[in-house]
Formats: sequence, structure tokens, C-alpha cells
Amino acid sequence: MRSIVTGGAGFIGSHLVDFLVSSGDDVIIIDSLVSGDKDYVREHLEAGRARLVSADLLGDGWQEELDGADRVYHLAADPDVREGSADPDRQLNNTIIATHRVLEAMRRANVTEIVFTSTSTVYGEASVIPTPEDYSPMEPVSVYGASKLACEALISAYCHSFSMRSWIFRFANIIGARSGHGVITDFIRKLKENPGELEILGDGKQTKSYLEVRECIRAIMYVAGHSSDIVNTFNIGSEDWVSVTEIADILCLEMNLSPSYRYTGGRRGWIGDVPRMQLDISRLKEIGFVPGINSRESVKIAVRAAL
Repeated sequence: MRSIVTGGAGFIGSHLVDFLVSSGDDVIIIDSLVSGDKDYVREHLEAGRARLVSADLLGDGWQEELDGADRVYHLAADPDVREGSADPDRQLNNTIIATHRVLEAMRRANVTEIVFTSTSTVYGEASVIPTPEDYSPMEPVSVYGASKLACEALISAYCHSFSMRSWIFRFANIIGARSGHGVITDFIRKLKENPGELEILGDGKQTKSYLEVRECIRAIMYVAGHSSDIVNTFNIGSEDWVSVTEIADILCLEMNLSPSYRYTGGRRGWIGDVPRMQLDISRLKEIGFVPGINSRESVKIAVRAAL
């Protein structure tokens, strides 16, 4: 299979490339390398098992790479929820406009399959937890979540209008090796600067579901091979959750540190933060996939990978 991976040099994208290459796919990575890192996929590039096209989806010159492709894995986006509120224009362009350009390039090249990575933040502050895929009303509280929800709508429209098929994955917090942002990265940076005190945004009671990135990739590929509706929407996460303070405890234990915790206060860590999140993965389990690790185990693996 010839697979296009936008954002394939990024955190989740590079792990997906690892999987596709190991499966024997002909892989073309399209990545601007603004947040991605060529080193994450260098081994595949040097071995000739993947090819990198350094391009911005908002520009041109990459569209011809879709000729003859079987499927597009569209992961390119601004991944930082917090930064989306600081610069909404950038978030909207790099997520919604970029997705529209990918869909248009697919339509013109007659590529009929797209895998899209969405987010739990499309649900906003859901009143039903764990939150199922058919939850409503969907009221995102962050620009990032709103952008991803808009992309889901665009993808659905293209699938129904132009005989495409899509797999849309709403992620819990995906963590692990190569991650460049998030609570674990933030805590490690702060503790290296000051081992005696750790600033924790909010009240530390923000409680969410986490899943290690390789388990996330296994889920994506399993679902893509076991569901065939026009639009296939699935939550991906674990069946438990941990608090921000618990993550700090795990990290400090691994680093052999005993800092004091200083909370900034409030329910949210930042504008657009969702204090409580756990996804209902019943739909995922119904087709035969059960995550092999939980949130706490995922955090431990991610911490060790980051240190």
C-alpha cells in the first residue's frame, strides 16, 4: 500500500510511520518540520523505506505526491491546546484550512481513504463521563477542539459528496517517546530548573485519561482494518484516569526528587483546559480491540522515555 502521512515527522506521526514501514507500506511523509523532527524518521529515510517531502500544507508543491496513493493519514496540525488560545489564526489555518487543502488534493488525485486524528476536546466539558462518540451537544471550549470538530465535519462532507471513506479518531491524552509538549514535558523542564519546587497549573485535580503512543497506533491500525462505514468515528483512550498531581508524584518518584508543589489555582490549567476527561471506548472494544495498558502505566512509560 502507498501511504501518505502528513505530520509524519512529528510525535504521533513518526510512530505511525514506524508501524507502516514495518508493515511493508511505501510511505511518503509530508511535514514542514516546524514541530516535527527529521531525526524521528531518519532511519527509515536512510534505508529507503520512506521518503520525506518538506512542505507546508498551506503552500503548494506537495499535492502531486498524492498521485497513486491508496490512503492519506492526516496528522499534521498544531498539537498544543494551550497555544491555540494564544494564536487562534494560526490554529485555524494550520488545522481547518490545511485539512481542506488535503481533502481537495485527495479529490483531484482520486485518493479515496483518509485517516484523521481528532481529539477528546471536541466534546468540551461533557456532562457524561466516560464520554461516548454520540455525545451531544458538542461544545468545544478551546480553539483547538473547535478546529478539530470543524475538520471532522469537512471530512464527513467530502466522504459523502465524493465517494471517500474516513476513519476519525478522537484521542485521549496520547503520551510517550518523542513528545515535545504536555504535562510531563512541562514538569521535567520545571524540575530541571528548580528541583526543590514544582509549579502545577490549576489545582492539580484535573483528571484525565492517558494512553501510550504505540498502543494508540495499534488501535488506529486495528480499527482501519475492521470497520468500513463511510465515516468511522472512534474514541481512543484507556479505561481509567489519573490526576495532574498523581502524574507529578510518579515523575518525582522516577527522578528521585521530593519537591514542594505550588498550585496556581483554579479548576483549569489554562484557557480551554477541560478539567475532567475520560472517553467511552465501548465502540472500540465491540470490534475487538482492548488497550493493553492503562493511564498510570502509560504515564510511567512516557516519563521513563522522556528522562
